[in-house]
Amino acid sequence: MDENFRRQLEENGVEVGSTINRFMGNEAMYLKFLGKFLEDKNCINIGKNLEEENYEEAYKCAHTLKGVAANLGLEPLSKTVSVLVEELRGKKNEEVDSKRADEEWQKVKKTYEQIFDIISKNQ
Repeated sequence: MDENFRRQLEENGVEVGSTINRFMGNEAMYLKFLGKFLEDKNCINIGKNLEEENYEEAYKCAHTLKGVAANLGLEPLSKTVSVLVEELRGKKNEEVDSKRADEEWQKVKKTYEQIFDIISKNQ
């Protein structure tokens, strides 16, 4: 991994070292999965489903993104999306505070875009 890339990730809260260890020290595999992260559509689908007030699907996408982010050591994203997951968990449409969900979505989107930008510029 290019040192500049690693530094950018770490400066943005990504747990590079411990995550590579979870990948059995296989840095090439970790880089491969970071590249696959760029193809993941869960973040886009969260926004789409929130806009359509399909909160159950938004929850599923957010929960999946949380897991993907955690597995890749993308802690800032994992933590941010966790708040949205809890905001949507087990609620019927009429129980969801749509304003709060949108506020949390904006935070997720911002964090996602920062990490996505770093990874995409270094692939």
